[in-house]
Amino acid sequence: MWNKKLSLLLGASLLAWGAHAQNRAPATVGAIGFVKTAKGESFVDSGGQAVRAAEGTPLKVGDVVRTGADGAVGLTLKDNTVMSFGPSTRFTLEEYLFAPAKGDLKLGGRLTSGSLHYVSGLIAKARPEAVAVKTPTGTIGVRGTRFVVVVAP
Repeated sequence: MWNKKLSLLLGASLLAWGAHAQNRAPATVGAIGFVKTAKGESFVDSGGQAVRAAEGTPLKVGDVVRTGADGAVGLTLKDNTVMSFGPSTRFTLEEYLFAPAKGDLKLGGRLTSGSLHYVSGLIAKARPEAVAVKTPTGTIGVRGTRFVVVVAP
């Protein structure tokens, strides 16, 4: 059940996202988010092609975010979820569904190596059980607003 405060937050988020998306190239159609920061060796593998991560690089379901030994990447998704990745990381955006008017909310990813700092967006705030991050040894169910996870070699 949506409360008034969450509805206002959702409306503001969608307006901000719409303004952000309008300033992007046509290649961003279908994007679920964007790279906000990137440094060192960092890439987004999308549709079989690796591109160097840079501010504004669009993200889609199925993309893999990779960093090298000196790399770091920060992402923001449409629902204002923020994820930051440290050196030697590999993360796959496996699922993303953000259609709040239909009640369709889902976020799923797989961290196979490296580190992730996660800050909840609207999906986790509205439906915490709809967010999961898989690791080689288990699955993290989001029940709070932020967490850090490290997958050691």
